[in-house]
Amino acid sequence: MSAQSANWLLTATKAGDLPKVLSLMADDVIFMVPGQKPFGKEAFAAGFRGQSNFQIDGKSEIQEIHVLGDWAYLRNHVTVTVTPRDGGKATTRSGFTLTILHKQRAGNWVLVRDANLMTTKG
Repeated sequence: MSAQSANWLLTATKAGDLPKVLSLMADDVIFMVPGQKPFGKEAFAAGFRGQSNFQIDGKSEIQEIHVLGDWAYLRNHVTVTVTPRDGGKATTRSGFTLTILHKQRAGNWVLVRDANLMTTKG
């Protein structure tokens, strides 16, 4: 696992490819974000579908990545800009994330836990 290969989720998100994004997550994935209870894959998918009228762009700067057998964790700084397709005002969020990945039997890595500390930039 390299820093470059760990950016697969952001690449699929920017492309708006929900099936690809979901394939990169474990079925029991848990997301933790400020101000909300932890949520899983179904809630993530519903939120993603709700953003179909927005263009998503962003960048990921991996600060640290460690692989421990079939498990890996990474500390990351992410900046995401969401722009309404109707020309409305863009919103930018940025901050750090802590992500846990698990290598599946087939050899692919999937996201299992994500603690996202991004906040809206003023």
